[in-house]
Amino acid sequence: MDEHCHLLKHEVGAAQRLLAEMETIVPKRVSQSVQKGLQDAITYFRNHHHQMHYAEAIAAHLPIGSGVTEAGCKIIVKARLCGSGMKWKEHGAGIVLSLRTLSYSQGRWQQFWSKINRYGFAFAE
Repeated sequence: MDEHCHLLKHEVGAAQRLLAEMETIVPKRVSQSVQKGLQDAITYFRNHHHQMHYAEAIAAHLPIGSGVTEAGCKIIVKARLCGSGMKWKEHGAGIVLSLRTLSYSQGRWQQFWSKINRYGFAFAE
């Protein structure tokens, strides 16, 4: 299993090759749960192998898991909007989160204020 995970993460096209390998397996004298697990894995790879470009993502220094997104939700959204007694309307929350994401994105806060200084700010009602 570890070897297959390593292949997925480090070899281009590994998902398609692993799918082909799983499809050739003929389970003999194994429990129904093992057979179901194999079939579930085959189905998953058939449906998602076109999204499993892990090696390319790693080479491009991109995240391959949901950790970055989950951490962003926790730091950006939950920490700001879910304080004790806080209630937000969608419009106000959207504005606060937009500014918060700017402040957490390298260089974007200064870019935002440069545009405000150059073009001004229109208040939307």
